[in-house]
Amino acid sequence: MGSSSSSYAPKTIYLDVDGKVQKVVFSRHCSPCDIKELLCSSSNIPRNTAIMMVDPEGALVSIDPTMPTNSPNSLYKVISLSTGQLGEKEDMFQNVLSQVAEQFSRAFRINELKTEVTNRLAMLEKRVELEGLKVVEIEKCKNDLKKLRDEMTSRGGGRVGNCPCKYNFSDDGKKLNPRRDVPSYPKYTLSQETIEALKKPTFDVWHWEHNEMLSCLEYMYHDLGLVKEFNMNPITLKRWLLGIQENYRSNPFHNFRHCFCVSQMMYGMINLCNLPEKMTLTDMGILMTAAVCHDLDHPGYNNTYQINARTELAVRYNDISPLENHHCAVAFQILSLPECNIFANVELEAYKQIRQAIITLILATDMARHGEILDSFKHKVDSFDFTNEEHVTCLKMVLIKCCDISNEVRPTEVAEPWVDCLLEEYFMQSDREKTEGLPVAPFMDRDKVTKPTAQIGFIKFVLIPMFETVLKLFPQIEEIMVQPLRDSRDHYEELKQIDDAMTEGSGSRFMIQKFKKVVGRPDLRL
Repeated sequence: MGSSSSSYAPKTIYLDVDGKVQKVVFSRHCSPCDIKELLCSSSNIPRNTAIMMVDPEGALVSIDPTMPTNSPNSLYKVISLSTGQLGEKEDMFQNVLSQVAEQFSRAFRINELKTEVTNRLAMLEKRVELEGLKVVEIEKCKNDLKKLRDEMTSRGGGRVGNCPCKYNFSDDGKKLNPRRDVPSYPKYTLSQETIEALKKPTFDVWHWEHNEMLSCLEYMYHDLGLVKEFNMNPITLKRWLLGIQENYRSNPFHNFRHCFCVSQMMYGMINLCNLPEKMTLTDMGILMTAAVCHDLDHPGYNNTYQINARTELAVRYNDISPLENHHCAVAFQILSLPECNIFANVELEAYKQIRQAIITLILATDMARHGEILDSFKHKVDSFDFTNEEHVTCLKMVLIKCCDISNEVRPTEVAEPWVDCLLEEYFMQSDREKTEGLPVAPFMDRDKVTKPTAQIGFIKFVLIPMFETVLKLFPQIEEIMVQPLRDSRDHYEELKQIDDAMTEGSGSRFMIQKFKKVVGRPDLRL
């Protein structure tokens, strides 16, 4: 990869507007909402209209900063989704689904299987009803039914139902098939500018494709000396990273980019706080690996949903941090594959300790344990001892918690899109909870929450107290990590004041007061 400065250049796309070519230029920092508004304006479509964008072949184009550019010879078209058009799209979608279902029915002989199953079940029920089977025969009948269900499961692919978060136990290894050839994602040569930027919390995580993020993660492991410390095969490291990427889902928030974001912040804190001088290389490996794995196979629905909906994850882990336990399980399923085991050359006893430490850190990311973990750290920080194993473990738990929820530490243009992504995931969950008759948290309800209200309390009562506690141990984080949090709090409080003023109908008076404050003339008469 050359200099990352090209990543900051504006993006240009070309639209077909009433048969004419319309050029649209926007910043790569724009949020999806800003881009949609710009597209509506350029296409003479009223604001706040639902739209979609298609390429010359009619394929949908995602409306976000990462959308592919085009040329005047290959124009995109913006289409307004009126109620009528939505109905037509739904009809077309239903037709496609019907055709696909019909093709699947033919391919897998589903109707024949249904008939066979129905007949066999009817036969078994008749035997039970008419013949008054003895105990032995009843057991045989149960076995027949079990075999029949197993047969149906094997023919149907193993998944029951279509809920993405109600796991079927047979799905455990659905993606864990590493490539046995040498991974072929492009090897990027990081520029010196990128190498230096990677070490800072201000790093813009939105400018990188998945292959580039994989190369950056690979670089971090080499730069920290972890490849040498654990005697890793570099090809195994590549395969492991690919396996990690493939086991993050395409959620709005809990996706591979979030994984990279947390891992990069961990790498940045390791450098900023000079941790290699205070802790062991094994500790560095535990911190980085836990960060990389901490949200593996996240379904996009939080622990509260899992428990209230009584999903298989909640049942499997007895309602105790079901997601975090699942992330750990998937992480070690990947590491159990010889092609992906970056710790293959570590002695057994050392590996057991590494495994337990990684599990401890991933389980610490459950926000239900936030108060417990922070209180424990507060009791240790004033007399912290880097030679005390219990102190160091507690610090590592706090560090991964900091990195996991550190978006507001970054510049506003990097942090704010993450709020949009998180709210989108929250709204997906709350909509589903309403449909299923489950409790809905107010901070996840699209009818009750706004961006300022979502952030102010979280920054004031969760982020700032935690980072200010870490500040006692590492004063160097104040300017680059803690102060941005205070600025972010002030930013959202101002936004909330404006929202409140507009809601109360006193927006003009509020803006006049704001103007007087800015110019330093509270006595000014307007």
